[in-house]
Amino acid sequence: MPNFAKTFLDWTHKYIGEVGTAERDEYEYELRMDLLGKMIKSARQQHSLTQEQLGQLVGVQKAQISKLERSANSATVDTIIKVFQALKAEINFNVKLEDNFVKLA
Repeated sequence: MPNFAKTFLDWTHKYIGEVGTAERDEYEYELRMDLLGKMIKSARQQHSLTQEQLGQLVGVQKAQISKLERSANSATVDTIIKVFQALKAEINFNVKLEDNFVKLA
């Protein structure tokens, strides 16, 4: 039986692009934004909130919460932070330059 991870990695390199290419960077960005949207939806559901209720807490329409949950790539960082604050969720951002994480004072 083939190693799934190697097979998937081979497929990704072939059809999406090698690491560092514009196509691969765009794919990985979209994937992260999709996962961020799923995290928002999961946190909202854990708090037993509807999209409309979360929108009211954040100050946006239900449609914007729905769109955010499907993919966070259209939201501003400010809106994403407000959503997580409304959900009482801790947010951590890491910035990595080459092989070093940037630490804020």
